[in-house]
Amino acid sequence: MKFSEMPYKRVDFEQLKRDFKELEDAFDAAKSGEEQFHVHERYYELTGHVITQMTLAEIRHDIDTTDEFYEEEQAFYDKNAPVFQSLCVEYQKKLYASRFRPYLEEKIGPVAFKNIELAMKSVDPKILPLMQEENKIQTEYNKLLATAQIPWEGEVLNLSLMNPYLHNKDRNVRERAWKAYTAFFEKNQDQLDDIYDRLVRCRTKQGQEMGYENYLPLGYARMMRNCYGRSDIAEFRKQVKRDFVPFVEKLHERRRERLGLDHLLYIDEGVYFREGNPAPIGTPAQILEAGRKMYNELSPETAEFMNFMCDNELFDVLGRKTKKTGGYMTYLPDYKAPFIFANFNGTSGDADVITHECGHAFQGYLVKDDPIREHADITMETAETHSMSMEFFTEPWMNLLFGARARDYVDMHFEDSIMFIPYGTMVDEFQDIVYSDPGLSPKERNGVWRDLERQYKPHLDYTGNEYYEQGGFWQKQHHIYDCPLYYIDYCIAQTDALQYKVWMDKDYRGAWNSYLKLCRLSASDFFNGLIKEVGLNNPFEDGCLAYVAKELEKKV
Repeated sequence: MKFSEMPYKRVDFEQLKRDFKELEDAFDAAKSGEEQFHVHERYYELTGHVITQMTLAEIRHDIDTTDEFYEEEQAFYDKNAPVFQSLCVEYQKKLYASRFRPYLEEKIGPVAFKNIELAMKSVDPKILPLMQEENKIQTEYNKLLATAQIPWEGEVLNLSLMNPYLHNKDRNVRERAWKAYTAFFEKNQDQLDDIYDRLVRCRTKQGQEMGYENYLPLGYARMMRNCYGRSDIAEFRKQVKRDFVPFVEKLHERRRERLGLDHLLYIDEGVYFREGNPAPIGTPAQILEAGRKMYNELSPETAEFMNFMCDNELFDVLGRKTKKTGGYMTYLPDYKAPFIFANFNGTSGDADVITHECGHAFQGYLVKDDPIREHADITMETAETHSMSMEFFTEPWMNLLFGARARDYVDMHFEDSIMFIPYGTMVDEFQDIVYSDPGLSPKERNGVWRDLERQYKPHLDYTGNEYYEQGGFWQKQHHIYDCPLYYIDYCIAQTDALQYKVWMDKDYRGAWNSYLKLCRLSASDFFNGLIKEVGLNNPFEDGCLAYVAKELEKKV
């Protein structure tokens, strides 16, 4: 079914409560594991429909944040989504404690039961008001950013549409663009600080209500970290600082030379060529069509996937002034349909949507007929491995998107992927510090950020920008407000994806077959098991990043 034809109806939560009660009664009355599993299949159907309706409302609200109908629907789900979460957890508790657990564990898998255990540690009826408050504050943040109006050269642009100017080949244009862009954050700094203060307090209180010292154990449970913990991530951060930052700083020096600059400033971040970064050629429709051709040639599996996406209007990628910023892939269970949301703005980021978000969507499509719904509960580091690896597997087709500058794009993407790991790891350490010490003032938080920048990005120079020099850059990072503790998953995944890059340059078909296997395994095993199964090194094991840096240095 085409996205525009998918019917939407607000979820009736009173009826939903009755449906769950009926489900639980049937589960209790079941005389065997087989009978309980049949009840559980009804749970799949019920929750799949609720998720579909909630996701339709979210997408349509994000497409136009000024649409009054869907704004009201979004507010409704901000309030009621935690109720749905709580109903699911109460049902899952019965599954977890079933007297037929061995049968169910054989059928559904041990990962699912570990995830249920984490879910039970992350949601409780007593914290529903706090979860509702958190959703409301996050929506406030997103609306503030989505409705940003930045005066620029006779136009008024939003944050996404400023991107081409922030990375313009003309350094004077970049400088003016960054000044205009920063002015929005300076003007709203007090409000942004207040929003984050409230989020940290709210999340900390949730953690304490659940019996934890602070938010971090609750946040880790919500991220479904089912086979590694805070100490593993701390070890990963050590590897990044010791084994990766020195290599990345060499790449920044090489970038400085390529740009012909005496000294790099913050306005030069993300700029790779003197003639400007390569941009995709053609209109959004032509970019999508190029993507379709690419995936039709890559493999039979990707061909079927991309044709399904295009034929059913499962992309909304055109940047518009009232559209939510950013991009994501989500899933509509009733239609077994992934959906990709993005903001094309004429930069190479448009191509990344066709590679990165399609990596997520391809994996979801590939396993859409898996009867065990829990296999779709992929932890984020695995999900991001699917997407970030696809960015590399599609390199041979970049001529379709970049024409004569395909090689420049491949080189830029290679360097950008490597340079991201220190930044992403820094975002994680910042959040770890903030939630460990939730009483930090806005000024102290900014000091923490600026100190971390000196450790992870020593080349960074904010001369001329007092707001960033004082540590305000983090306020533009959506994940810090919206998806606490998520960002490190990108770094773990990027480490996996760079391993695939090393592998595919030696044996493309062997690497692709490993990737397909990883996608099909879905969440049938824990991350550590999946990585081993497909022949990659575990990023948490000491020496992994040193190996990756050594192999990549050969390509520089």
